Order: sequence, then C-alpha cells, then structure tokens
Amino acid sequence: MEGRSRGDGADAALGGSGLLERAVVEGGSGAPRAHDDPVEGPGGDGGALPTGRQFELRRGAVRAVVTEVGATLRVLNVGSLEVLRGFPADGMPDASRGQVLIPFPNRVDQGRYAFHGRSLELALDEPERTNAMHGLVRWLNWAPLSHTPSRLVMGLVLHARDGYPFVLSLRVAYTLTRAGLRVRQSARNLGADPAPYGAGFHPYLSVGTPSVDECVLTLPARTYFLVNARLIPTGRAAVADTPLDFREPRAIGDTMMDTGFTDLLRDPDGVARVELAAPGGSPRVALLMDRAYQVVQVFTGDGLPGPERRRALAVEPYTCAPNAFNNGIGLHVLAPGRCFSSVWELAAAP
Repeated sequence: MEGRSRGDGADAALGGSGLLERAVVEGGSGAPRAHDDPVEGPGGDGGALPTGRQFELRRGAVRAVVTEVGATLRVLNVGSLEVLRGFPADGMPDASRGQVLIPFPNRVDQGRYAFHGRSLELALDEPERTNAMHGLVRWLNWAPLSHTPSRLVMGLVLHARDGYPFVLSLRVAYTLTRAGLRVRQSARNLGADPAPYGAGFHPYLSVGTPSVDECVLTLPARTYFLVNARLIPTGRAAVADTPLDFREPRAIGDTMMDTGFTDLLRDPDGVARVELAAPGGSPRVALLMDRAYQVVQVFTGDGLPGPERRRALAVEPYTCAPNAFNNGIGLHVLAPGRCFSSVWELAAAP
C-alpha cells in the first residue's frame, strides 16, 4: 500500500467530510514556543511528571494535551465533552491510552520477522502472549519542534536497535479544528537500506456514557481478522451475519471486541469514518481516516481492571494489519530517503 510521499497531499484527502472540519493552522503573530516551555509543569513538589512535559493546545471550546513521552495524546475536550478516556497528568498511559504506535501497530508474532533476507527479532513486550507489541516509540522522549496555540509538531529520530536496524525521522502534528483534532504522522527513512514501516494510534473514545454497552457504533468494514489464542491474525472473514457487523449503526450491547477490521467502506472523498454516539444520537464522535489507513482495531476494554472495564471504546487507526512485519498486509517499505505520511481526525458534536 502506497501512502503519501509529499507534505500536503494527505491533508487534502480529508477535506469537507460531514462532521469533519478542516484544520486551520494558527499563524500570524503566533510564534512557536520555546522547547522548554511546557504549559503544564511538574507537580506541586517540583518533581517531574511520569510522561514528562505536557503541551496544551486550545482553540475556542477545544482543548488537547500532548505529552513529551511518546508524543501521547492525553486529553481532548470539545466543549463539555471529554472525547478521550485518557489519564491524569501525574499518571501513566495504561493500556496504551493515546499512544503513538510506530513503526508497527499491534503485534509481531513472537517478535520475529524476516526482511530483505535478514532474520530479525524484537523484544517481547507482551510476554504473556510472547509478542512484540505496539512499536518502539511509546516510551521515548519526543521533542516539540513547533508549538503555537492550536498546533503542535512533535519529532523524534528513531535510531537503529536490535530487531529494527533502521533509522527513521518521525513527525506527529496535532492541529485543533473547530470540532476536534487532526493528526498527521510522517516518517522519512534516514538510513541506507529499505525499512519496513507501519503507523497506528490508540485513542479511547467516550461520549459520556457509563459504559460502551449503550453506545451506538457505526463501523464501515466488510471484513475482520480471525486470530489465534495469541491474537495473531490467521485469516479474514466477512462481518455479514455476525455480531461484528456494525455497517449500520446499532448498540454495542454485550459484544466483545479486540478485533482488527479491514476492507473499509469510504466516502466519495476517500475518507473512512467510524462513529460512536450516545443513545439518541448525541453526543457523538467520529474518527476519520484517509486512504493510508487500511485497518481499524476496535477494543471494548473487557480485559481492563475495575472501573475502566468497558468504560470507553478504543478505536485505533492502523496503516497496516497486526503482524504486518510477517503477513505484509498494508506494510509500507520505505526506500532510503523516502517519506510516508497519513492523516486521521477526531470530530465531536457534543
């Protein structure tokens, strides 16, 4: 799957789509803040926060907070609606809340894969299932490359390491819109060899209900991935006539999902949209994805502890499938010097 290779092409893909409001970058006199100018600082005792500096964005009634560690999206509020089930400033992103999943989302089977004749092995950070999990950048310190009141660009050079001997220059741009937030990721291969690449994000969406059971979900996918006991894809099946068919809006009820969906249905402008709504249709939140996103993973949170169980719905846009380093589904191979980018957006109607 070929993604965007130049700057503004991916941005244009999401224009004029229903709930979607195109992002407006604040310009004019808004000079970027210095890199050491966090909006939310350490706690009252002067100690460093677990996820580092906290960078706040505001535009009208929309507010977001992104953390230094992982370039993680910790908060997104639109008016009185808390769009994300995030985590507190003095906490950590349990269950991957809001994290950036690069250079692979989801799992790599036993952490092992072959690429261009090399056998490679990643660390097993899901030891109970013996898988590598959710990429390599979640716990690294990203740098704020630019920061205006409504736009933040975070950057990182991912250097070569055991299991991933490639060098990538990464950017994630968070831009507030009138209805929510737009996210553009880009990666450039700085190394001398081709590099396997995928990107994903892990927001937990909420429309203010006590659980996801009563929420109405619209999910425009024709097929889903069959998986083994270790949640590694083994094939695909049609959603038709199964509890996983949400092509028409309906309540989630007691449906349990930690499921990857693909063959996405798209608007005429190429956008695929997943929508979550409270009973009666309001409030509602839409997650919109450009053509680079081929898979959406949905997690109902059944394995989360105590009050977090089924409290919010993780809707995770992926540019490739789980275990893409082995099955190749949607995997992008970055030639030296080449860039790949993609855009997704959250838009809320409180």
